[in-house]
Amino acid sequence: MADYEHLLVKQDGDTVRITMNRPERRNTLTEAHLRELLHAFETAAASDATGIVLGAEGKAFSAGHDFGDVAARDLAGVRDLLQLCTKVMRTIESVPQVVIARVQAIATAAGCQLVASCDLAVAAESAAFALPGGKGGWFCHTPAVPVARSVGRKRLMEMALTGDAIDAATAAEWGLVNYAVPDAELDTRVDDLLARATRGSRFGKGVGKQTLYAQLDRPEADAYAIAVEVMAALSQSPGAREGMASFLEKRAPVWTD
Repeated sequence: MADYEHLLVKQDGDTVRITMNRPERRNTLTEAHLRELLHAFETAAASDATGIVLGAEGKAFSAGHDFGDVAARDLAGVRDLLQLCTKVMRTIESVPQVVIARVQAIATAAGCQLVASCDLAVAAESAAFALPGGKGGWFCHTPAVPVARSVGRKRLMEMALTGDAIDAATAAEWGLVNYAVPDAELDTRVDDLLARATRGSRFGKGVGKQTLYAQLDRPEADAYAIAVEVMAALSQSPGAREGMASFLEKRAPVWTD
């Protein structure tokens, strides 16, 4: 794995662990930090890993954009920064691996956006989540995009308009994270969920994930059109063939991918 200034990245068996490591700056998302995240996810996507864990060091998972970085930019510069951030979020969704957020502390604004962009998320009970722009001067327009798709309209509006933080238990109830767990159990529960989410055919899982994102939020007819074609095509893949054969032959499957 490459060396990074703002990240710690290592491959642990079938899992790539990407850890944001700017605790003194609350893991704020400067341009340099975002470019490292993009590179790390693109590199992991090309690896033989089946899962990616996104975590952080320190008292914040991520406090979102670095205002020092933003305030120094003109309109075109801020647009470029937000487009880079969007590319990171879309890359997290598009990589074939299962991506799980390990949230140990507060995640605000674009930090909350990162959590919502991951496929799965487990939060320590002491963690919290917020879109604080609603009580400041710079509204959380882009962070609200994936958050809305996780929590629904009314709950998004409460988060975005009040700017108030919600605790981990509320985040789990609202669907922003999968589980809120005791702090001491965070790593165990992350690894347990990742193990359950990555079993089976690696190729089939990757295409399945990408197809789910492609059909989400589309009209039902369009969603079915996408899903039917991909599911039909994948029925001919080695993983699907092995899964069906093992079921019919009443034996354990042998995955080759």
